[in-house]
Amino acid sequence: MRSPAGTRSAEPGRPNRQSDKYTRFVSAGLGRELASRLGLPQPAVLRRYEPGAALITGPVLVEGSSAGADALAARLLDWDLDVRRHAAPKTKLGAIIVVLDELADPSGLSGPVRSVGASLRDLSANGRVVTISRPASADLDPAGAAGRNAVGGILRSIAKELRHGATANGIILGDGADTTSVSALGALRFFLSGRSAFVDGQFLTVATGSGELPQDWDLPLAGRVAVVTGAARGIGEAIARVLHRDGADVVVVDVPAAGEPLAAVANDIRGTALQLDITAEDAGERILAHAKQRYGRLDIVVHNAGITRDKLLANMDAARWDSVLAVNIIAQLSMNRKFLASELFHDHPRIISVASTSGIAGNRGQTNYAASKAGVIGMVSATARLMEPFGGSINAVAPGFIETDMTGKIPFATREVARRLNSLQQGGRPEDVAETIAFLAAGSSGGINGSVLRVCGQSLVGQ
Repeated sequence: MRSPAGTRSAEPGRPNRQSDKYTRFVSAGLGRELASRLGLPQPAVLRRYEPGAALITGPVLVEGSSAGADALAARLLDWDLDVRRHAAPKTKLGAIIVVLDELADPSGLSGPVRSVGASLRDLSANGRVVTISRPASADLDPAGAAGRNAVGGILRSIAKELRHGATANGIILGDGADTTSVSALGALRFFLSGRSAFVDGQFLTVATGSGELPQDWDLPLAGRVAVVTGAARGIGEAIARVLHRDGADVVVVDVPAAGEPLAAVANDIRGTALQLDITAEDAGERILAHAKQRYGRLDIVVHNAGITRDKLLANMDAARWDSVLAVNIIAQLSMNRKFLASELFHDHPRIISVASTSGIAGNRGQTNYAASKAGVIGMVSATARLMEPFGGSINAVAPGFIETDMTGKIPFATREVARRLNSLQQGGRPEDVAETIAFLAAGSSGGINGSVLRVCGQSLVGQ
C-alpha cells in the first residue's frame, strides 16, 4: 500500500479519525441498517488491548486429539481461561484453537476442519481462530507436505470468511518447538489478545530459541532499554509509548528539526531524547554512547525511521533514489553492525525493523521505497543467524494502510478504496503496529527470528 510522503516515521502523522466516524455509524442503529440495505462495507469496531483487561471474552475451544492439544489445553487453564475440548451448540466462543501438530496427510484435515466450520457461527464478535501446525519442509514425504501446506490455504480462507472484527492467524512449530514452548505460548497469547487487532491471515514460525514468559503479562518489557528511531510523531511515537507502557526505558531518536516534538514525547514517557541523523557515519556509536550513559545497557532497537520520495521510475532522479535507500536500509545496516559489535547489546537483544507491504507487493511510483523495504526484509533474514550467539532475534513488521494525518490527505475516493482492501475493511492505527513490535521485543518471542509479520488486516495486496 502506498505510503505518504514523510521525513521521519515509516508512516508519519497522528491517527486520522475519519474512518472511525464511518465505522461507528455503520456499527449500530440506522447506520447499520442503511449499510446493510445498500451493501456498503460494515467494518467492526476492533477490540484493542487495554492493560488489565481479560485476554479473551468467552470460552476457548481447543480442537485436536494429539498429545500437544491436551498439553496446550491444560496450560491455558493457567491463564484463567474457560477451556473447552468439545463444542456445545449455541455457546458463544471467544476463540477456537485448532491443533494440527501431528498432521500426517491431507485426509487428517477433514474431521478437525469441519468441526471448526460447525463452530464458526458461534464465534463472538472480535473472536479469534488460531491454527497450530508444523512446516511443510522439502524433506517430508509428499503426503505430509501436502497436508501441512494445506493448513495455509485453510487459515487464510477462514480469515476472509470471518466478520465482526474476528481474525484468524497461524503458528508454525519450527525446530524443536511444541505447543507449550515459550515462543509458541507467547505467539498464541498475542494472537488471542487485542494486541493483534489488525493482524489477520498471517503465520508466525516459532522455534525453541531462548527467552522466557514474563512474570507480569502487562509489563513484559520491565527492566529493558529500547531505542526507537523516527519517534517524534506518527507510528514512531506510538511505538515509544507502547514500549514504555509495557515497562521499558525508552530512548527516542529523530532528526534535529524534530527536536521539539521529540522532547515532548520523551517527557511524556519519562524517557530520553537523542537528536540524530541516522545516516551519519557515527549514528550507531552515538546511540550506544547515549544508552550506556543514561541506562548502562541496550536491549531493544526499533528501526522505524524512514522517508518516501515518490516518482515514477522513468522520472526518478538520483537524489530521490539515494536518499530513500540511505535512510530506509543503508543506515540500518550500518547501525546494526555497530550494535552487534558492542557488548552493551549482547543480553538477549531484539531488533525490529519496520518494513512495508510495498516491499512485498511493490507499488506504482515507489520503486525506491519498495526496494528499500524489500531490502529490510532481506536484511532481517540474513541477520537472524548473527543474533543467535547472544540469544537474540531480529524480525520485521510490515504495515499496510495505517490511518495517519498523512493518509488523511489522500484523495477521498483513493483513501476509501485503500481502507476497504483488506478482510477487516478498515485502516489500521499506529498503535496496531506498535503492539506488534512490542510483542516481538518481549522475552517470550525469543524463538521467533528472521520473520516478517504483516499488520495489514489481511490486505488483498501482495497476499
